[in-house]
Amino acid sequence: METEKRDSFITEHDKTWGMLAHLSAFVQFIIPTFGLIVGPLIIWILKKDTMPFVKKEATEALNFNISIALYALIAGSLVFIAVGVVLLPLVFVFWFICVLVASIKAYKGIHFRYPLTLRFIK
Repeated sequence: METEKRDSFITEHDKTWGMLAHLSAFVQFIIPTFGLIVGPLIIWILKKDTMPFVKKEATEALNFNISIALYALIAGSLVFIAVGVVLLPLVFVFWFICVLVASIKAYKGIHFRYPLTLRFIK
C-alpha cells in the first residue's frame, strides 16, 4: 500500500505540493461530480514536468479519484436495488480517509499508494 522510504532530496516545497495534490480532491465539495478529478488533474498538469515527487503524488491521486468516481457511479446505480444505499456512504468514507492519510504521508515525504486503485495514468 505505501512505501515508507523517504527521499532525502525532496524539499518542503515539493512536500507541500504533494500534499495539495491529494487534498485538491476536496474540490468535490465545490464542484460536485467531477471536482474530485479536476483538482489533482490541474496539479498534475502544472507540476508533472518540474517536480518528480509531485508528479508521482498527483498521478496517484488522479488515478485514485478516477477509480472512486467509477465506484461511486456503480454504487449509485445500485441504489435502486438497495445495495447502493449501503455502498455509496462506504465509498465516500473510504475516499475521505484515504485522501487524508495520503496527504499526511505526502507532507512527510512518503509516497502513498492508494488501495483499490485502477492505474489509468502512468
